[in-house]
Amino acid sequence: MLPFITEKQSCWERLKAEKRPIFIYGMGDGALKIMQVFKNRGISVAGIFASDDFVRGHSFEGFHVHRLADIEEAVEDFVVVLAFAAGYQEIVDKIHSIASRHTLYVPDVPVVGGGLFTYEYCVENADKIQAVYDSLADDYSRKVYANIINFKISGKIEYLSAVTSTRAEIYKKIIKPNLNEVFVDLGAYNGDTIKELMEFTHGLYASIYALEPDRKNFKKLAKFVDGMNRVYAYNAAAWCVDGELPFAAKAGRQSAITAASENMVAARTVDSILDRKPASIIKMDVEGFEREAIWGAAQTIAHFSPKLMVSLYHRNEDIFELPLLIKTLNPNYKLYIRHQLYIPAWETNLYAVP
Repeated sequence: MLPFITEKQSCWERLKAEKRPIFIYGMGDGALKIMQVFKNRGISVAGIFASDDFVRGHSFEGFHVHRLADIEEAVEDFVVVLAFAAGYQEIVDKIHSIASRHTLYVPDVPVVGGGLFTYEYCVENADKIQAVYDSLADDYSRKVYANIINFKISGKIEYLSAVTSTRAEIYKKIIKPNLNEVFVDLGAYNGDTIKELMEFTHGLYASIYALEPDRKNFKKLAKFVDGMNRVYAYNAAAWCVDGELPFAAKAGRQSAITAASENMVAARTVDSILDRKPASIIKMDVEGFEREAIWGAAQTIAHFSPKLMVSLYHRNEDIFELPLLIKTLNPNYKLYIRHQLYIPAWETNLYAVP
């Protein structure tokens, strides 16, 4: 069963069995999630450390926050658990440097939703995982898929470094944008993906539709596209039907749809916005609600076969549910999976091209 999944023991099981002290690297939401799993599984935390720039007499969850150098001086051998996301080469290199000196795990906790991604979880969903693996368009996508799953089980960063692609490789070899794209950007943030796309089209396009639900981010987006022709920006969430949704605005990219918020935001479907007109590229990075966004673009996907760029890393089930849904809506797609520089397995995306 699933021969490409070689990691059977989760990082949680390995950490439970550890005799050495375990130190968590980082403070914030990721650390809180990991510490909750530790508590549930009876895994002890010896202490917390942070990057030198963040250590100024801080405490976190009752622990004094140390510098790594202080721990290395005081403790002969210990295990490091990374508890934050890193997407820049400098910090990724630093993490690899730590991993060269200490046993390091990066536990996979979902950005949205519950549950843990373990080998047992893969066995429960073996048919779906195998179906995605078999449907992928090239050997490298199958390698990426296998490595991402093995990483999510084991927390071993070598699985990620072995399959990291550059943004340029993905655009030039898979997306291959032309100078006349109708681009739909779901989760447009501050316009960063629009800027990214135009780097490969020399600033040329047919039209752009951008949806961003967070008001502060939308202001940045509106400022970025101000003066650009045929760009239509919406302060709205991408959804499966038009309407309104409760929305929690947080810093940067972390804003999300949540029933716990009293703030409402407009919800729009791609099909409604396009009004039966075609799109040629659709990007979806909507903080765990990609499934709803895909259903909201179902007619466009089925009838016009736009190239799709879809995040696969917010929920545990995304890595198999989203490719299968897209393939159901349009069986003619070729599916590719690529991972860009990030620890943990964020920026693992599906690319569907006709």
